[in-house]
Amino acid sequence: MIHAMSMLRRYAAPLALALAIAGCAEPKVSLQPGSREYVANDYGEVLKRWTRARRLVTLTELGGLDDYLTVSATYESWDFRWAYVTRYAEDYRLTVEQRRSLRERTLAETRDVHQFYVALYGTNRRWTDLTKPNSAWIVRLIDDLGDEVAPSTIELIAKPGAIERTYFPYTTVWRQAFRIRFPRMTPDNRPTIAPDAKWFGLRFAGAEGSEELRWDLESTSGTPTKSANVAPAPP
Repeated sequence: MIHAMSMLRRYAAPLALALAIAGCAEPKVSLQPGSREYVANDYGEVLKRWTRARRLVTLTELGGLDDYLTVSATYESWDFRWAYVTRYAEDYRLTVEQRRSLRERTLAETRDVHQFYVALYGTNRRWTDLTKPNSAWIVRLIDDLGDEVAPSTIELIAKPGAIERTYFPYTTVWRQAFRIRFPRMTPDNRPTIAPDAKWFGLRFAGAEGSEELRWDLESTSGTPTKSANVAPAPP
């Protein structure tokens, strides 16, 4: 009994720290399109704004910790993609025309799908492959109004390279990386994220538990934050 209590105290601190990190306030985001005035150096701030991370950790009977799920996800929104293209174009020294073409193609994808870059780790690598029918986890797009949508596609990035490691630095050799896409509209022509939702997110659920990553939304009636560097949309 004394040994168990000692082990409990030993692991309580890191567990509390993990819970505290998960509970930290995160910036609100806006799904509004429009021109942005980003420069390449803004990418890190924008990535942070659109990325969420959580851990599902359980204290075992022997006083150890089971890290069932560690997951980070970036919502590849209109705003994020604008900053991404700006950084990518600078890194690869694209011409003005190449940059314009890439931005148009990248932003056009947001009309049809909600796309997330996800990197995760679990107790068993085979169980955390979200593309497998026997995966320990299912993932859903959710919002605070009760909408819940299954992915249209889940793409495993088998060997993340320099681009993934640089632009999504939480990508490591210990994690599996995916791009997960959800439809923007339901079969009955309703938005999969309600226009009046206060937040949307990803829910990971399975036999080992469940965890949610949430993006709180700015009020559509309010003005965008200064950090978003939003300019009026072009005609």
